[in-house]
Amino acid sequence: MSTVSSPTRPARVARGRPAGARLQDWLPRLVLSPSIAISLFFVYGFMIWTFVLSLTNSRMLPSYDFVGFAQYARLMTNERWWVAATNLGIFGGLFVVICLGLGLLLAILLDQRIRQEGALRTLYLYPMALSFIVTGVVWKWLLNPGLGIQAMVRGWGFEDFTFNWLTDPDMAIYTLVIAAVWQASGFVMALFLAGLRGIDDSIIKAAQLDGASLPRIYWRVVIPCLRPVVFSAVMILSHIAIKSFDLVVALTGGGPGYATDLPATFMYTHAFTRAQIGLGSASAILMLGGVLAILIPYLYSELRSRKHG
Repeated sequence: MSTVSSPTRPARVARGRPAGARLQDWLPRLVLSPSIAISLFFVYGFMIWTFVLSLTNSRMLPSYDFVGFAQYARLMTNERWWVAATNLGIFGGLFVVICLGLGLLLAILLDQRIRQEGALRTLYLYPMALSFIVTGVVWKWLLNPGLGIQAMVRGWGFEDFTFNWLTDPDMAIYTLVIAAVWQASGFVMALFLAGLRGIDDSIIKAAQLDGASLPRIYWRVVIPCLRPVVFSAVMILSHIAIKSFDLVVALTGGGPGYATDLPATFMYTHAFTRAQIGLGSASAILMLGGVLAILIPYLYSELRSRKHG
């Protein structure tokens, strides 16, 4: 006796569902798809276009006269680019190290359950709510030799006091470090404080029972437990340093001369004010490479930890 094959149960259920229910399943995808498509186009599409322009001889307007990697070769022989790259090394290195040290110190102090912890935490975090433009303008007033700290101290009677870093080509890069650390150290403090509050108190109590002092406990026990937080903070701060543009424009304008140029300001100057779009695009791609060199290890470690977790 022959048997007639019948559709499987899931198929019958799918065909039997009303159109309204099927539309309800697809509605979130339909709503999000325009935003996703626009984001892909304006982010990754423009990244690809920038790379294409970096291979051309574009000047004031984009052109498609391909010259291979000639723009990258020009970039490697450009003195101003190497000044910007050196400044990024100084600024980025000091910015990351000082923010980590200061943020960790503030987090440890707040972790002692001191009074008015909420008010102090808000006070330290407040600079992060400001834009780098506002930070740059405020510190430009403070560091201006004729208006800020130098003028104030000389007004107190110390006529020989000098603090003219903002106008000194050899010291101006450090004014960027001061302003950036002031803004970002509170954010790093919040990261470390969250990490400290996530450590089991029994570990610290066991170390205290063994006779270890509090500084030794933090150095030998607590700080090693914060390695994931340190790694995340380094990634975020390095990303901020590479992309720094608005702080430089507001505080120093890249000067004196181009003593405080960073790769971001170099890219903007050559692409939009010096009619060298090809060279500016090449510098932008190198900046993108620096960001990817930071993000890819971070994403790899995150995915690996989730896989093993």
